Parts: sequence; C-alpha cells; structure tokens
Amino acid sequence: MDAAPDAAPDPVPGAALRHSVAGGVATLVISHPAKRNAMTAAMWRALPPLLDGFAADPAVRALVLTGDGPTFCAGADISSLTGDDDPQALAVAAEEALAAFPKPTLAAVRGFCVGGGGQLAAACDLRFAEEGASFGVTPAKLGIVYPASSTRRLASVVGPAWAKYLLFSAELVDAETALRAGFLNELLPPGQLDERIAEFTRILVSRSQLTQAAAKEFADGRTDRDAYWAGQAAGSDDTAEGVSAFLSRRPPVFTWTPDAGATAG
Repeated sequence: MDAAPDAAPDPVPGAALRHSVAGGVATLVISHPAKRNAMTAAMWRALPPLLDGFAADPAVRALVLTGDGPTFCAGADISSLTGDDDPQALAVAAEEALAAFPKPTLAAVRGFCVGGGGQLAAACDLRFAEEGASFGVTPAKLGIVYPASSTRRLASVVGPAWAKYLLFSAELVDAETALRAGFLNELLPPGQLDERIAEFTRILVSRSQLTQAAAKEFADGRTDRDAYWAGQAAGSDDTAEGVSAFLSRRPPVFTWTPDAGATAG
C-alpha cells in the first residue's frame, strides 16, 4: 500500500514513518528497509504526535498501519538508541498512543511482525495479514521482562494460554497459527491484502462514528462511560438516519463526529 513521501525526520538514514490521508483513511507506513522496518528511537518518539494529528483531523475516520515492502516490522533498531534512551519505555509509549487512538485502527501485515512490531499490531483494533507472515514475541530470548501493559494487551487479544505460549517460548508462529490463536482477524492469499484493506476501510468509513467510538471504548473496558455515550446517542441523528436509510434502501449519511471531549475519559 503506497503512501505519500511525507516523513517524520529521523537521524538514521532511510528510516521514517511515511503517512498519507485519502478517502477518510490515514495510512501510516513503517519504513526502514535496511533493518526489516525495525523501529528507531526517533520513530518510536514520532508515532504519538503523528497519531495525535490524525485523531484531531476530521477527515480521518480510520487508520491503517503497515510496513514498507515485504515486512511489517521486525522490532526495535537497537543500534539507534543512545545511552539516554529507555527502549522499553519508548515502545510502550508508542503502543499506548496507538491503543488509545479514538478511531478504528487496522494493522496490515506482511512478512515479519516480531517484537515491537507485534506490540504495535496488538495495539491496533484489527489485524489482517498475508499468507507467509510470521509473528513472535521474543523477550524470553534476551532475558527481558515484557511490560505489564503489553502482556495484558496481548492476553486480551489471544487469551492467557496463547499469550503464555508466545512469551514463554519466544518462538515465531506462522500466519495460520496466528489466525487460529485469534491474533489475526483475516488471512489473505498473496497479492490480495491491499485490495481487501481498501475494501474493508471503505466499509469502516461508511459506518456511524458514534457506534464505532462507543464500541471501541466498551470493548477496551471503559464500562464507566455508559451514561456519556447514551447522552451522545440521544443528541445525535445517527439512529434516525440509520433506520430511515434502511427502510428506504439507501446508503445512510451519518453526521455524528467526535468533538474535543467525545473520547476524553
């Protein structure tokens, strides 16, 4: 999936987060081909402010995270770190920013999705992959304690047993196993991932943002927000429009959009 050559500056040659917006979808491309798209320190730092910009942009209704070329992300580029960098803190901050993004997020995965790449993919709402992709959570190979927040997120996606399998063994699993474990939502034949992503994101941007925003919070455990979302629904025309469009057999035109406080806790 191509993106505009707009890039976040990075002192490491050839490393960047490329991004574009088209048709209501922001596409964010992890680009560091020389290191299989491993995230540099600057890339980890650049991700949260990029996401803030997309969250505030009313033209953006969904976000796709993918890798440049045949690899999603092979983890962290350790060689880019300075003595002042805490690699785990950098990765967790980026992961948390992605998980908190208030609009639907989808990871489009080819090739290796390992280490920090797995953290980013798990932080997305949905994960589609191409056959031949490989997945792994590898801190046990290095004697690293995986962050508590990342462990809980992985367990929420695949369940405790599969999370332990991946973390205890640090083994790579193939895409079919990742699908069976529940890490992937869809697995596509080679050459069909981009077409399916384009098709599915068209569906996402046609749906009610009210429904999506509330569902995302509830699914992520924000059960304290029932009254807030009930009030948003009562003040919105989305339900009436949805019913009217259904009865008239026409596409709905939903008008609810998140204001500055719509997803604030």
